[in-house]
Amino acid sequence: MTTADRQLRLLPWTTPEGKPCYLSTDCDRSRLSRLADDIEAAQLDSGRQMLAGARAVLGDTAAGERAVRFALVRAVESLGEVLRIAVSRGARLGEP
Repeated sequence: MTTADRQLRLLPWTTPEGKPCYLSTDCDRSRLSRLADDIEAAQLDSGRQMLAGARAVLGDTAAGERAVRFALVRAVESLGEVLRIAVSRGARLGEP
């Protein structure tokens, strides 16, 4: 497999400037690939926890604006992470 044939993996983090980071490797079990897998797993777990918390806030009729706003901010952050993971994994579906 040549470098041109290899698909880049979108990593679950960005540069300090907010630009996407990519990995080019022949081995999906490299140290950096495993780190990316671990971070994706942590982000997905965090998203599940955030979703449960947001549902609780939205189900509480006494929740104030501040609590609802916090839940929405966290939901947006988690959705961004989950979409990044989906794009990354979707791009790799065609790989053997």
